[in-house]
Amino acid sequence: MADEKDQNSGPDSLRSRSRVPDPERFRVSKGTLRIDAFMTRFIFVGGLGVIFAIFGIFFFILAEILPLFGGAKVSEESSIETGVAEPLLIGADEWSEFPFVLGKDAFHFIDVSGSREKKEVPISLPEGAFISDVAYLQESQYVALGYSNGEYQTVRILYTPEFAEDGTRTIESRLEWDKKARFAGSTEPVADLAVSISPERKIIAAILGEGDRKSLQVDTFVQKRSLFGASGFKLDRHEDLTDILSADPVQVLAGANAQYLVIRCSDNTVHLLERDGGWQKIQSFNPFQKSGAKLASMDFIKGDVSLAFTSTGGDNAIFSLYRHADSGKRLFGKTKELDPFSGGATIFAKSSRNKAFILANDDIISLRYATTADVRWEADLPVAFEQVLISGKFDRILGLDKGGEIHFYRLADPHPEAGFRAFFAKIWYEGQDSPQYLWQSTGGSDDFEPKLSLIPLIVGSFKGTFYALLFAVPIALLAAIYTSQFLSPRLKRIIKPGIEIMASLPSVVLGFLGALWLAPILEDRIPSVILICLAIPGSAVLIGYLWNLLPIRIRILIPKGWEFVIFVPLIVVVSWVAWSMGPLLESIAFRIEDPATGTSVADFRLWWEGFAGSQFQQRNSLVVGFMMGFAVIPIIYTIAEDALSAVPISMTSASLALGASRWQTTARIVIPTASAGIFSACMIGLGRAVGETMIVVMATGNTPILDFDIFSGMRTLSANIAVELPEAPHGGTLYRTLFLGAFVLFVLTFFVNTIAEMMRHRLRDRFKVVG
Repeated sequence: MADEKDQNSGPDSLRSRSRVPDPERFRVSKGTLRIDAFMTRFIFVGGLGVIFAIFGIFFFILAEILPLFGGAKVSEESSIETGVAEPLLIGADEWSEFPFVLGKDAFHFIDVSGSREKKEVPISLPEGAFISDVAYLQESQYVALGYSNGEYQTVRILYTPEFAEDGTRTIESRLEWDKKARFAGSTEPVADLAVSISPERKIIAAILGEGDRKSLQVDTFVQKRSLFGASGFKLDRHEDLTDILSADPVQVLAGANAQYLVIRCSDNTVHLLERDGGWQKIQSFNPFQKSGAKLASMDFIKGDVSLAFTSTGGDNAIFSLYRHADSGKRLFGKTKELDPFSGGATIFAKSSRNKAFILANDDIISLRYATTADVRWEADLPVAFEQVLISGKFDRILGLDKGGEIHFYRLADPHPEAGFRAFFAKIWYEGQDSPQYLWQSTGGSDDFEPKLSLIPLIVGSFKGTFYALLFAVPIALLAAIYTSQFLSPRLKRIIKPGIEIMASLPSVVLGFLGALWLAPILEDRIPSVILICLAIPGSAVLIGYLWNLLPIRIRILIPKGWEFVIFVPLIVVVSWVAWSMGPLLESIAFRIEDPATGTSVADFRLWWEGFAGSQFQQRNSLVVGFMMGFAVIPIIYTIAEDALSAVPISMTSASLALGASRWQTTARIVIPTASAGIFSACMIGLGRAVGETMIVVMATGNTPILDFDIFSGMRTLSANIAVELPEAPHGGTLYRTLFLGAFVLFVLTFFVNTIAEMMRHRLRDRFKVVG
């Protein structure tokens, strides 16, 4: 026993004990623990920061678009006593700082600031006569005065701002009077007066007389212009239009550019008279014939293209001029019906800035917007008004009561043309023959009404994405399948990075090539493209079928993964033959009779316009599909190829060992197993296509149209933001609408990605590999 003890305590035993690991070696240093704790917290805080940043962006966009869906806010500011008994008219400058009230014998100008005395400009009335009616053109500041003896006179009010050294503004006014004139020697009082002025022509129309013996008289003035300026208006002709009417005239309105008249008669009929050499009646209608209600008011909305009617029964409708399909003439038709206005309107005021207007009677005042048929604000009146005026800046409402007191109301309605209906519903715009979805944010005149429907942009986004994926998905997925399952590994290491490098090409370069190189080529060779799209897949299948019929002793001469050296040259030859045969196909299948010469010509563009009823555009969806598809292919290819290559080799080997061919193994084992990754690749490609901007801007006509025609253009939400944002004033309706477009794009992408993620999880659970 002693010997054993001595042996166990020998040198070998000491060496074995020395090989036992020291526990201190596995103890983590305090510095490493500190770094690990810091990085854990840093990553946690960074993740929260990303989440908060996303929500911050979301709430910022939401804050920018919420004002678009609010109504008008009106609050009373002050009132000013003018001391004018029996006031006839109220008018104001653009800033509403020096308004005027027309009395029985003078214009009274009132300084709102109270720093100046009231300015009175007397009117030289005809002897023994008084002012019997007044017409006011707020935009041009013309006032027409009709007298009780049949005479009339026009005066222009010229407002000029003067600025002091401290920057304060003072408005000065002066009057330019025209000579008095008389309607063809008539001495009957002017019951109703209307005036319209264009650079070449001026018309003054009036209803003369009292009781049942009224007449409609029109004086037309013309003015010639030369390099030295205008010669001044001179009377061209006088016309009595009473016999054209069906009953006694009650109200007359003069249309834009002095081209037409609208007359309301005592039998509730409305007549449209057009000037074509002489005045001719081209339309008669009763706005409320179905309800049988009596007309209460009729007035033009800004632009003099639309009429706002109210009835004593409370109806409120808008009739606009548009070209009717049956007659081909521009006639009035009912385009909108607004909420009822109780009792009908006795007072009307239109905005000189947009399509807003005010209806009022002794009890109610209502601010409405014609384009969207919205009631922006409505309230009970504390005092009955004689006249109402909307300021030129659309920031004030001026009410003149019967005692001559002016009531000032602050108006805050920065986005009257906006709203859910404006963005997502069909609207019957002025000049259109039916309700439509339209996007047209700006126009060539101040009378233009913005068209802000997002529907054409949403459809354009789907359209561009659809054609891009239609081109990219088959190519990218088939290339990924071939590269991962059939291509030689040595070549794969070269080809895959080469395709991935395609993703680095700037989209502006692709858009440039699509617009200036590809679009002109495709314009004349669409039949060739059709043949190529049919020939390449067909020839590939045929070549593959014939290859399998060859004896094995011949097929083994080509190493596995190098079969493309046979296929590619043959497909290139087939493509060249198909491209060359395009003109032959066009001459046979796409012939149409030339309307100019009456001969049969071979032209695919003319044939398509006759076949589809839409115009063939050079920069169209086909060009976008090719170029945007070229940008999407690398993304889909890379992700799909990685998913296919990640399938365990044991599964493919087992399939091949059981006698399955390479294609059977790919179709029944590899693709189902990698389906979740393939689906993710397609969804990421879809997101890339939806958000593309420069290719769409450059390679299409960038027109917001509502169709899926492959030979027409489009405008997407992202491209619209890029195009419109430089012209959008900060905080304006267009500016906020572009944020709304970004929000819609965000929501669409969010829902698509959410659905895609759910489907990806289901595919992954269904085809997951059990290890």
